[in-house]
Amino acid sequence: MFAAISDTVFRDGMLQPLTAEQEKCKREIYEKMNPRRRKFIDRLGYKNWDPFQKPNDPLDLRTDATKCTTGQLVNNFLRHAARQGEHGNDYGKGAWECALGIVNNDEKYQGIFDFCIWYYDLLQREGNLE
Repeated sequence: MFAAISDTVFRDGMLQPLTAEQEKCKREIYEKMNPRRRKFIDRLGYKNWDPFQKPNDPLDLRTDATKCTTGQLVNNFLRHAARQGEHGNDYGKGAWECALGIVNNDEKYQGIFDFCIWYYDLLQREGNLE
């Protein structure tokens, strides 16, 4: 029944007149609904009801340069860190916050990242690393 509906029927939320065929299809859909769902449509108003709405856009999954999401980065990091020793919740929260900032290109976290690299190099030069 729905295969006959063309892609041009999908609308962006604005009420547009339906063709006779589309109106017939809309009526068939309404008649086949269970009474509870029909009650919702009646409250909304049959004329305002749009059974041919466009689907929502998919979620924007943000990734970093390695194509990993924030969750993937943190999980990989915490697995790696667990091999070094045990860490508390605050350690994981800090990793999550930094990963989120880096994936979102937040300048604050770029500064933290650059500082950490600089400090690590300083510790190496001064011979303070174990």
